[in-house]
Amino acid sequence: MNVIIAGGGTGGHLFPGIAIAEEFLRRNRGDRILFVGTNKGIEKRVLESLGFSLQTIDVEGIKGKGWMKSLAAILRIPISLIQSLRIVRGFSPELVIGVGGYASGPVVFVARLLGIRAAIAEQNALPGLTNRILGKVVDRVFVSFAQTGQWFHARKVMVSGNPIRHGFAAEMKQPKEQNRPFTLLVFGGSQGAHAVNRAMLEALDDLGPVKEHLRIIHQTGGKDLDVVAHAYRAKGVTADVLPFIMDMAAAYQTADLLVCRAGATSIAEITAAGKAAILIPFPAAVEDHQTKNAEVLVQADAAEMIPEKELTGARLAAAIKRYYESPQLLREMEIRSAGMGNIRAAEDIVDACLALVQRGDNRDG
Repeated sequence: MNVIIAGGGTGGHLFPGIAIAEEFLRRNRGDRILFVGTNKGIEKRVLESLGFSLQTIDVEGIKGKGWMKSLAAILRIPISLIQSLRIVRGFSPELVIGVGGYASGPVVFVARLLGIRAAIAEQNALPGLTNRILGKVVDRVFVSFAQTGQWFHARKVMVSGNPIRHGFAAEMKQPKEQNRPFTLLVFGGSQGAHAVNRAMLEALDDLGPVKEHLRIIHQTGGKDLDVVAHAYRAKGVTADVLPFIMDMAAAYQTADLLVCRAGATSIAEITAAGKAAILIPFPAAVEDHQTKNAEVLVQADAAEMIPEKELTGARLAAAIKRYYESPQLLREMEIRSAGMGNIRAAEDIVDACLALVQRGDNRDG
């Protein structure tokens, strides 16, 4: 079967698409997968390393920009539709899946005009503008949170969870290392987060004797690496300070508590791994969607949230100490977190996609 996966721009959109692609190929190595993205996203670098084919279109976001940039983006829409038409006709897919991001819009829309089955995957609690529009024309809508379903036609919605890659799921099944110290995993996304880095360093002074019993793994991003590493040394704290963590699954597996942003991929991994987390949403995320993501877990008592405007070293230290000193509280949060995740999300989505193509399931168009 030929499948186009359209979208990307950020890891939060791209990696769920990769998880879906890998699941198709795990079942049938004869399937052909084509990604469609833009030249400005991370698609080329990531997909090339994984051996996936990529074609690009010329499209940009409209929302949240000045009127001149928004107008320029609108004027590019006809070009992106023509490019998408050429790509879709050339590849002849049986199915097109939009995973969010600017590139998904024209490709999914063209596919539906041509009568090709189409679905979208929405990772966040609050859907992005592109998916809100596409939800009206696609056959199926896969959402990570039940609350998100209210934005779409109920007959199209499947609460699948956010797909994570098979390797991550396999790592979570490995037994934990015995007799290890309480491990704190701190990260702010692939580029790091300066506010999180700063607060964690400030928290060291307020952790008191607890910090002597912690193992800290801290992904800083490239810009803050030297400053953070020097600060840990100056405060006499042993920490694994890294600009980027390649094997994130192994880091999750060893962690007892996470301090991180609330992007859709992080939320999916936290719940799939059944981890307790202190979430610090990125306040500049479009429509504050990271706060919406975090609130879903907080309302289920599956995580704690500290808004960035309220973030201080003292408050972060108090939260870390509370979970360190209360193993039962930590365990209860882990159980609730695990109850919200779906480690089989990619499998469930592919099952539904195959049913859509093979049986003509739910054609609402």
